[in-house]
Amino acid sequence: MKTKLINLGERLRSTYWFLPALMVGLAVGFSFATIALDQFVQEKRPGLLIWVYAGGPQGVDSLLSTIASSMIAIAGVTFSITIVALSLASSQFGPRLLSNFMRDRGNQIVLGTFIATFIYSLLVLRVLRGDEGNVFVPHISATFAVLLAITNLGVLIYFIHHVSASIQAENIIASVGRDLDEAITRLFPKKRGYGILELEHELRHEDDIPEDFDQEARPIAATQSGYLQAIDYDGLMRIATEKDLLFHLKYRPGDFIVRGSDLVKVWPGKDLDEQLSEKINDAFILGTQRLRMQDVEFTVNQLVEIAVRALSPGINDPFTAIACIDQLGASLVNLAERSIPSAYHYDADNKLCLVTDAVTFEGITDAAFNQIRQYGRSSVAVTIRLLETIAILAAHTSNREHRVALLRQAEMIKRGANEALPEESDRKDVEKRYELVASLLEQ
Repeated sequence: MKTKLINLGERLRSTYWFLPALMVGLAVGFSFATIALDQFVQEKRPGLLIWVYAGGPQGVDSLLSTIASSMIAIAGVTFSITIVALSLASSQFGPRLLSNFMRDRGNQIVLGTFIATFIYSLLVLRVLRGDEGNVFVPHISATFAVLLAITNLGVLIYFIHHVSASIQAENIIASVGRDLDEAITRLFPKKRGYGILELEHELRHEDDIPEDFDQEARPIAATQSGYLQAIDYDGLMRIATEKDLLFHLKYRPGDFIVRGSDLVKVWPGKDLDEQLSEKINDAFILGTQRLRMQDVEFTVNQLVEIAVRALSPGINDPFTAIACIDQLGASLVNLAERSIPSAYHYDADNKLCLVTDAVTFEGITDAAFNQIRQYGRSSVAVTIRLLETIAILAAHTSNREHRVALLRQAEMIKRGANEALPEESDRKDVEKRYELVASLLEQ
């Protein structure tokens, strides 16, 4: 249930209506509160009204009507500007970046502020009465409407600056990089060293899988197609512990699943019934798009997409690609200093309950470098920066498997450069960087 709530929160955050709707709800409640305050003050403390807007019914009517009409007009303008920014971002940086702009709290708050002020003015306007013998002028509410209008002027200035800054390549890359670092921090714990317990878990792998697993296990098929957005690992562990089962997951968050594909194998299969199958299937959350909650490679792919588009012949912008490489290098350094959870999960009694398709440092490194290496092989600047980034990574990891993965990438970068660069001096520059990387990784 916790995973589903977090997933729902992530999806709501990516919508452009949820936060403005909350702000409209607050505006409705605030309008009732200020109107009630107006009624109380006019009945009990009329002398206090000298400190607020003191216009008559016609003046308040004109004021509130002007504020309401201007706010809805400005809301339409800001929405149009946002659509233009989204179109520009989609064509320049890729459609996968649209979710980052949709998640931007600043844009959501700006739109919500204008609409909330519009709703507040309308609701206050409805209680205004100017008939003889039945006069009610909400002076306090009108004063708050003026204050909101002044605040909205500052919000409009902020919005113009924010949109202009948000479509700059450096800011977009930095924003995606922060999302990647947050995902790494959330999904991978800090290294604690290798004590006895860690060594025991390192040694217990496939030997703990029952010998008759392939014969006795039964698959559970996916009931729909879509991207695997999240997995309720705690729920699966709880089911496995209560029912004395072993689950072997075939997919990990980020993978696309076709309806009818085997999601998980359950051992022993004889204990599996329809009710339990539905319960296990509910632990897998599928959707039409990938989410960053448990999928670290999704954010890596966003940076790679920006770099690859920048390296395309139509754009030919190696500086943006280099900025992406720098950000990927910084995030990989963060990852290299953390522990990547094992694919084998044990309960409190050290019994194997769950085998997952876990991510690896090698896999994330390949996702970060492969396409940039392939599309940037003819660019000397990009090739050299890739090798320099690997050299930085070499200084932050002593793990043998990590270093082998980095050396393999460096070798492929060198081979690609030798094939694609026609100038001998350029190939020598690349060779010099490669020799430095090789000497660092072979230490």
